[in-house]
Amino acid sequence: MSIVELSRWQFAITTVYHFLFVPVSIGMAGIVAGFQTAWYRTRNPQWMRLTRFFGKIMLLSFAVGVVTGIVQEFQFGMNWAGYSRYVGSVFGAPLAVEALAAFFIESTFLGIWIFGYKRLSEGWHLATIWLAAVGSAMSAYFILAANSWMQHPVGYAINPTTGRAEMTSFWKMLTNSTVFFAFPHTVLGAFATAAFIILGISAWYLIRHREIEMFKRSAKAMVAVAVLATFATLIVGHFNGQLMTRQEPMKMAAAEALYDTSQPAGFSLIAVAPFEQHPPRTSFDITIPHTLSLLATNSWNGKVQGINQLQAAAVAKYGPGNYEPIIGVTYWTFRLMVGAGTLMVLFMLWGVWLWWRGRLERAKWFLKLALPAMALPFIANATGWIFTEMGRQPWVVYGLLLTQNAVSPSITAFDVWVSIVIFTVLYGVLGAIAVWLTVRIVKTGPPPEVDEAGQTVEPNLHVAY
Repeated sequence: MSIVELSRWQFAITTVYHFLFVPVSIGMAGIVAGFQTAWYRTRNPQWMRLTRFFGKIMLLSFAVGVVTGIVQEFQFGMNWAGYSRYVGSVFGAPLAVEALAAFFIESTFLGIWIFGYKRLSEGWHLATIWLAAVGSAMSAYFILAANSWMQHPVGYAINPTTGRAEMTSFWKMLTNSTVFFAFPHTVLGAFATAAFIILGISAWYLIRHREIEMFKRSAKAMVAVAVLATFATLIVGHFNGQLMTRQEPMKMAAAEALYDTSQPAGFSLIAVAPFEQHPPRTSFDITIPHTLSLLATNSWNGKVQGINQLQAAAVAKYGPGNYEPIIGVTYWTFRLMVGAGTLMVLFMLWGVWLWWRGRLERAKWFLKLALPAMALPFIANATGWIFTEMGRQPWVVYGLLLTQNAVSPSITAFDVWVSIVIFTVLYGVLGAIAVWLTVRIVKTGPPPEVDEAGQTVEPNLHVAY
């Protein structure tokens, strides 16, 4: 494998692993803040117990996310020096603001929330968790602004003397049309992820007839959060796909394995092609007529450009080369992302129906399936991220810098192999520890109820349906 391929594998491993924890911490922060707000308004001690219980899982995901995120910062200098040298003055600005402002807001108020329990007034303590949640959303915005610039570069100019990209408008970068869709799509997905996790844990307790009244309350709340978040994620994703069709037409063509421009274009249900990185055609393809045109252009007979025509246009504009992503990866990750998202919506609609019928906490099949359903948002998050990044190839910055020109010239294949092995082992151990700690937190259960005098109130463990 070439240095470029090895470096891409390394960054892919660390990025996808990191992004397993980021949506959990973002979504959990908002939901835990909601639990504490419910306690503040109702004084029902069950809400505070839920706050403290799921707050532990939130803090664990935050800690692992911070550790794994730091590695990515170093990779820009170690493996991608060509990228940092060429666009560092543009790309570095939102990352600097994220680290120096948003992350410090998030981490500082999270620390105050942890150590301020029973020390701050109730109102100020509630404010700290909300500020931490806002800080996590701000962090996501600045990072997504940087990533959106890679998909659709704006607010920059090429210095004729140095030949490097330099920022001309930070405001244009922050108001990039791409980030206006990427940010809500990511944050809504984060809330859906956290809601599925909390629902799955609540279902585990309900199945075992433990703390029924409290976890019935959290299960109902998460069904409401998840159904709204999943629906909204799909809607924003739809409009994001239309924007992508205009800004990165090759990505959409690759997602559908559409080789020739079509008007109208059908949505591909399943396609088979020769086992190659860049197959010249599909061998088998089942499509729904007109559907892709409708989804991509809001027109029944809309025109969608094909891979062959876009490749020819790219050669004419940028010079000789292959400007197609790996078709199989983009095609199947797109379907896994959409498929997992659709299953999430259907599952939560089932939950809403059970809630309306007053059977949510007694629906054994729903509660049992809620446990494996916790994997769905992680599948959607991981495949969506892979699709976004792989679909842009061979560009690291679309239309501006090729990935092959972004790698560090001084590293060797041995260097990258060693780092891949080390990262994989360390991340595997870290993941095992994180899972073990999460299971331990869940099995230990929520903290006991405390009365006004500070005395522990024994929970009623014998409540039956």
